[in-house]
Amino acid sequence: MRRSGIIKLLLGFGLTAFFVWLILRQVDPAAVGAALSDMRPGWVVAAVTCFFLGYACRVCRWRAMLARHNPGLGWGRCAVPFFASIAGNNVLPFRAGDALRAFAFTRWLGVGTSAVLATLLVERLLDLLTLLLALGLALTLLNVASDAGALVGVGAGGLLAIAGIVAAMLLFPVVFEPPARFALRLVARLAPGIGARLEGEIGKIFAALQDLARGARMVRLVLWSIAAWSFEGAVFYCAALAIPGMTEPLAGWLAMPVGTLATLLPSTPGYVGAFHFFVIKAAEAMSNPAATAAAFAVLAHLVMWLPVTVVGGVCFGAWSLRRPAVEAETTAKVQA
Repeated sequence: MRRSGIIKLLLGFGLTAFFVWLILRQVDPAAVGAALSDMRPGWVVAAVTCFFLGYACRVCRWRAMLARHNPGLGWGRCAVPFFASIAGNNVLPFRAGDALRAFAFTRWLGVGTSAVLATLLVERLLDLLTLLLALGLALTLLNVASDAGALVGVGAGGLLAIAGIVAAMLLFPVVFEPPARFALRLVARLAPGIGARLEGEIGKIFAALQDLARGARMVRLVLWSIAAWSFEGAVFYCAALAIPGMTEPLAGWLAMPVGTLATLLPSTPGYVGAFHFFVIKAAEAMSNPAATAAAFAVLAHLVMWLPVTVVGGVCFGAWSLRRPAVEAETTAKVQA
């Protein structure tokens, strides 16, 4: 492992330990366990259902992006690498699942690496845009701008400005190609192998981005994103309803964007620590008790981590078994 990778890994574990320490300073673990022992199973089932509905929307969105390159690509064929990559991110460092999806599944999908990389970039930008809008909406409608605004460190104006930049990147990617090439040259100095590989793909990536930005295609992708994150918000809301001590379960709609954006911080695989800390603070901003807020954070994380990790592991196993036959079939089609 390179020195930069070791530093990043240590930073992630350090931040995770720091946030866990902050939580344990404020919350009695026994009280959290008691709150979890009283959870309502029906709402947990509802949360898991909403979670998979949201991920079904994400697979549909990804399939819509890949369809230009492989019109016959089915939902199931897209779902296997998608869930496998999420499971990889949940158990491996450095978001290795994203690299798996970008480089290992190209023949399975019948789509080139540059096109897959472009879809991953658009996917991240769409998610960021939707989360920023969701956070702004939650701050406005839930009347918690003073406390939660301080928590996220930016007001409505700042959120709007960042969202505008992200939207510009989605709609006018050609404007961002020169700075992207400059950043790639900097990356090449630190990681020559990665830089050399991406150097040959950067033009293809921006060509794919421009194609995705044309016409009504981007509108459809935004609608799929809204649907996906609406279900994710419902996951948090159902998790809050599952904890009887949550006096204000609507806090789930605030905790969703706050906690998800916190996963951008370096952490251990599975996003332990920062996610829980910021979800707890978002719930407390709406006057929920600390112990029940912590129980809510643990339950929400468990609902979003365990099912997709299990399903993703099964998908990875299925891919490993069927990979030779599927890739041979794809190669035969290309040669024909």
